Amino acid sequence: MEEKKKDQGASKIYAVRTTVGQEQSVIEMIAAKVYKRQADVRSLLAPLTLKGYVFVEAVDEGAVGEAIMGVPHVRGIVEGDISLKEIEHFLEPKPAVTGLEKGDIIELIAGPFKGERARVIRLDKVKEEITIELLEATVPIPVTVRGDHVRVVQKGEV
Repeated sequence: MEEKKKDQGASKIYAVRTTVGQEQSVIEMIAAKVYKRQADVRSLLAPLTLKGYVFVEAVDEGAVGEAIMGVPHVRGIVEGDISLKEIEHFLEPKPAVTGLEKGDIIELIAGPFKGERARVIRLDKVKEEITIELLEATVPIPVTVRGDHVRVVQKGEV
């Protein structure tokens, strides 16, 4: 029996509209379908900062259509293909401490002090760590936490 050879031509990137908040589950379902059917999809991307869209790299729009057919939360394919230049900023990780400044009020979203509010007293951009003082502590003790374990509640006064 002769095996069907896949076209090794240049692939294109297509944007697929999804239900907001369901991007990761859509990617997982498409990946399972592609693996099961050996569809000609090369890669999948669901940027955390872009809601309601995922990107699919494939040889043509037909392969994308086949991969998304019947997948819940998929709203359709955006007309045309996307250049790599348009999405490359999603591929470069941003430092976790971006946007934080000394004096900001933050809330811890992970770790042993989860839910506590604190003031930023020092930033280490290389290690992506911040040193904070818990606001509700009786004795202000500096605590160092990872930058991705906090979210800004209030910007500090300059």
